[in-house]
Amino acid sequence: MGDIYVTGHRNPDTDSIVAAIAYANLKNALGERSYKAVRLGSINDETARLLSRFGAEAPPLVKNMRTQVQDIDYDRTPALDRSVPLDLAWRTMRDGNFSAVPIIDEDSVLCGMLSAGDIAAYDMQTMTENRIDNLPLFNLLSVLEGTLVNELNCTVSEVSGELYIALPQNFEDPALTNPDSILVCGDQPEIVEKAIESGVHCLIICRATIKPEWAESGGGTCIISTPLSARRVSRIIYQALPVARIVKAKDIVAFHVDDYLDDVREIMLKSRFRSYPVLDNDGHVMGTISRYHLLRPRRKQVVLVDHNEAAQSIPALDQVEILEIIDHHRLADIQTMQPISVRNEPVGSTNTILTAMYQERGVVPSPKIAGLMAGAILSDTVMFKSPTCTKRDIAVAERLSRMAGVSLDEIGKELYAAGSTDGKSAEELFRADYKQFHIAEQNIGVSQITCADADHLLQRKDEFLALMEELKEKQEFDLVMLMITDVLQEGSHIFYVGSDDTIRQAFNREPRDNHLFLRGVMSRKKQIIPMLTALWG
Repeated sequence: MGDIYVTGHRNPDTDSIVAAIAYANLKNALGERSYKAVRLGSINDETARLLSRFGAEAPPLVKNMRTQVQDIDYDRTPALDRSVPLDLAWRTMRDGNFSAVPIIDEDSVLCGMLSAGDIAAYDMQTMTENRIDNLPLFNLLSVLEGTLVNELNCTVSEVSGELYIALPQNFEDPALTNPDSILVCGDQPEIVEKAIESGVHCLIICRATIKPEWAESGGGTCIISTPLSARRVSRIIYQALPVARIVKAKDIVAFHVDDYLDDVREIMLKSRFRSYPVLDNDGHVMGTISRYHLLRPRRKQVVLVDHNEAAQSIPALDQVEILEIIDHHRLADIQTMQPISVRNEPVGSTNTILTAMYQERGVVPSPKIAGLMAGAILSDTVMFKSPTCTKRDIAVAERLSRMAGVSLDEIGKELYAAGSTDGKSAEELFRADYKQFHIAEQNIGVSQITCADADHLLQRKDEFLALMEELKEKQEFDLVMLMITDVLQEGSHIFYVGSDDTIRQAFNREPRDNHLFLRGVMSRKKQIIPMLTALWG
C-alpha cells in the first residue's frame, strides 16, 4: 500500500498547512501506515515565516490526485534482453501467465514488445520453412540443453543451414554431404562420421554415446550432443532464435508510472494491443499494463484537514478515497462512497482539535510541532480577536507555546510582521488566502488578507477591484469579495464586485464605491459566509 496523503484546502493558510504536517506526524508516530503531508497551493508569507521560525519544511505541492499508473497493481512483468531465445521468452510468459513481455537492449532501454501471439505466428511460419540463418550457438546450446562436443576445436559462433533429420541407415541422404545444412541424428555413429567427414555445418546428436575422436573434429563443423529426442529437437530448434528477430519494435505504445489513468484509457481505446509496457521516469521498464487493470483501479487515499467543501479541495476529488475529515468549518458538500471518520468541532483552529487528538493518543508533540501548532491557532483566530476564537483555543495555544519554549507574543509579531505584503502584485495577495463557496445557487469567491496596518493596501483599491471584476466575469461568479482584516483596528475593510443590494442587505451597512468597513468583523467563516447564507437561504 502507498502513502496516505494529508492535505488542507486550496490556497492554503497557516492553519491548513500546519494541520496537515501535525496530523501526518501524529499518525506516523503511532505507526499507522505511512502518512504524508502535502499541499494544494502556494505557501503564503505568513506561513513561510512560521515554518522558518521552527525549522520546518513546507509540504510538497501536488497539483491534483488523479489516479495514476503507479497507483494500480499493474503486472510486474520481467523485461528480457533482446538476445535471449524465444524458448525462454515463451516459458517466461507461460509460467507468469503474461500475454506479452517487454524486450530491452543492453542499456536496459525498451526496444519492443513480444506477445505469445507473435511466437505462435512465428511457429506457424516455420512449418513451411526449412532453413535457419545466423542462429547464435549460445542460444542453441541453451534451448537444446546441449554440450559442444568439439569445444576445443570448433570455430563456429553462429549456425546456419537447411534443417534435416537423418533417417536410419540412409547413407545416400544429400544432407550428409551438404556443408550448408544442420543435421539432426540419433545413435547412428556411421552417419555421424560421414557427416563430419563431409563438413556438415552443424551436427546435432540426440541421445547417443559420444566417441572420443569426435571431440577432436575441427574446421567448420559444430558438433552438439543433447539429451533430447530428434523429434523434440526438430520442433524447438527454431525457438533458439533470439527474440530480436521477431519482436515488434515499431509503433510501441508505452506508459509512464506518473501517467494519469484517464489519459491511458483514451490511448488504449485507440489501439488494439493486449499489453503495454510501463516505464519509470528514467525510461526503465517496470512491468506491463492491460485493459483489465483499469476496471477497478486503486485510488489515492487522503485525509482532509481544515476543510470539507469540494470547491476548496482536491481537483478530481471523485478519483480519491477519502478516509477522514478533521475540520472546524460548517459542514458542506463533500460526499464519500462509504462511512468515514469525521471530526468537526466549533473551535477557532483545526490545530486546536489536533492537539486534543495528540493528547487522546498519548503522543507528546515535539517542540517544533508544538510551536507550529501554537502559531497556527494564533493565525486562524487572528491573535485571539476573531469571533471564532474560544477559551479552549487560548488555553491550548498557551500550553503549546510552553512546550515549544516560546511566547505567544513573539510568535504573533512574526506572523504579522510589518511590510509582509510589500512588493507583491495584487493577484499574489488576493490568491494567497482565497476560497470559493456555493450558497443557494450563488457562486462567490472570498479572499482575506490579514495585516497589522491596512492603509497601504487600501491605496491599491483600484488594482484589487480590476482583478476581482476579471475573475467574476471569467468564473461567472455572482459576487467576489476581498476582506482586508486589520488586527490593530479589529475590523475588516471589504472590497467587492457584485450587487450593492446584496452587500447592503447582508451586512446592514451602506457601501460606497465598492467598499465598506465592518468593525469587529475578523472571520470569513463565522461573520461573512453566515450573513450571505442567511440572505440567500
